[in-house]
Amino acid sequence: MVLKGKKVIALISEDFEDLELWYPVLRVREAGAEVHLVGEKADTVYHGKYGVPATSDFSFEDIKVEDYDGILVPGGWSPDKLRRFDKVLDFVRYFDKEKKPIGQICHAGWVLISAGILGGVNVTSTPGIKDDMTNAGAIWHDEAVVTDGHIISSRRPPDLPEYVPAFIEAFKK
Repeated sequence: MVLKGKKVIALISEDFEDLELWYPVLRVREAGAEVHLVGEKADTVYHGKYGVPATSDFSFEDIKVEDYDGILVPGGWSPDKLRRFDKVLDFVRYFDKEKKPIGQICHAGWVLISAGILGGVNVTSTPGIKDDMTNAGAIWHDEAVVTDGHIISSRRPPDLPEYVPAFIEAFKK
């Protein structure tokens, strides 16, 4: 239970990538953390790209980001929606400023781009947004997982077995 006593936000919106939300959430919970699903509205069912549901525990407005130790941003098409919320960008900027773990996979890099935190940061993502990442100042690598301090990034679902342990490890630093 290496994450016992830790609290983590997992952002959700319609069309999240099903595995990129649920695999990390379940593994981080198994490691002992309390993970809250946070979306635009509380107690709302959101659906992944393949139809898997996820019910939000809280809305963006309901939480105090200072009460959390890390954040997970899943991919899919939801990052394009999530980055339109000032609160979401504020969350990401807070975790960046405090050097607390930020996990992002696939298209989730869009949220970090919109938060303006990728200048000079080593990352990966789905190759489809490589240009977006590099244009935001990131140093992009085609690897299963890239850890640069507190920012842990991954490309896509087949990389989840490498991504989640790296995210968990970031809490030890």
